[in-house]
Amino acid sequence: MKNLSLILLIAVFAACSSTQQKEIQMPYSKADFETVVEGKTTRIFTMENKNGMTVTLTNYGAKIVSIYAADKQGEFADVVLGFNSIEDYQQYGASHGAVVGPFANRIANASFTIGDETYNFPVNNGDACLHSGPNSWYRKAWDHEKTGNVTVFTLESADGDFGFPGNKTVQVIYTLTDDNELKIDYEVTTDKPCHINVTNHSYFNLRGEGNGTIVDHVLVIDADKSTPVDAAMIPTGEIVDIKGTDLDFTTPHVIGERIDSDNQMLVYGIGYDFNYIINKNNDELAFCASAYEPESGRYMEVFTTEPGVQFYTGNHLKGTEIGNSGKAYTKRTGFCLETQHYPDSPNQPNFPSTLLNPGETLKSTTIYKFSVK
Repeated sequence: MKNLSLILLIAVFAACSSTQQKEIQMPYSKADFETVVEGKTTRIFTMENKNGMTVTLTNYGAKIVSIYAADKQGEFADVVLGFNSIEDYQQYGASHGAVVGPFANRIANASFTIGDETYNFPVNNGDACLHSGPNSWYRKAWDHEKTGNVTVFTLESADGDFGFPGNKTVQVIYTLTDDNELKIDYEVTTDKPCHINVTNHSYFNLRGEGNGTIVDHVLVIDADKSTPVDAAMIPTGEIVDIKGTDLDFTTPHVIGERIDSDNQMLVYGIGYDFNYIINKNNDELAFCASAYEPESGRYMEVFTTEPGVQFYTGNHLKGTEIGNSGKAYTKRTGFCLETQHYPDSPNQPNFPSTLLNPGETLKSTTIYKFSVK
């Protein structure tokens, strides 16, 4: 009888353990991400920490495909807007989850000048170049190496690619920690002077991708100032105090609380789509922003060495993209916190410089940390 009791106890313990360690069922397979792009094979890479948080990446655009994070009940959901195959990423918006470069955000008139040389880029946003054009680093298959919960993507970007000068070597290191941090380290070198601005362009929905809008999320951004834009969303060159305005998130505000106000910036952006100047010292790794979703209890904090963050509320998601859960991504179903230098910095001399010279190495770190409240 004692042996039988012991066996039953072990069985109950095993069942409980099995319940606690529910296996996450991905809506895609490795085969869905295996194809050849410009002679290189694309793949997916999965990292899982001791808490069950799971991050899936692809070397196509060095993208974040999914982040499964627990809610206050311990249930996991994918909190990143993403797609189920390389074919979908090729068909739909290239920036989802991607490393954006050589220059993230907008460049006015799709050109900048270094010394006596003017460089021209693809025009894909009014008269501007947005995210280096429609076929930049996020359309490339990167070299890759994975060791445990560290995944390294490397890209050689040739002189003249998308109009940008210099042979550039880019390395992006994703690290998943047991503190539920997804750490992203960037390094870039060039053999000719070039303006460089890199970011990750993940759309987040802490309720779970495909599960409604993000207007009820509570946001904090540690920024007293911003860089206002004109009707074409190009910075005017000014740096203005936003304390007390509808752009102020230094204290917690629900995203949808003021998003449709008559504030001129919000009218131009059809919602939030602005660069915030973080209250921090240069190159210091510091708190940037946080988002909290009350229903699930999920809480995300962002830390960065970058001087700015572009807060974007998915104002132009049109419902034409079908996400991982089979649901359409419509307006405001995801938000971005893109840590970066300021938009149009090459043409704005009073903004922090983005010029990278031969012999220098651009180094940048951003951390997305997940917990519950």
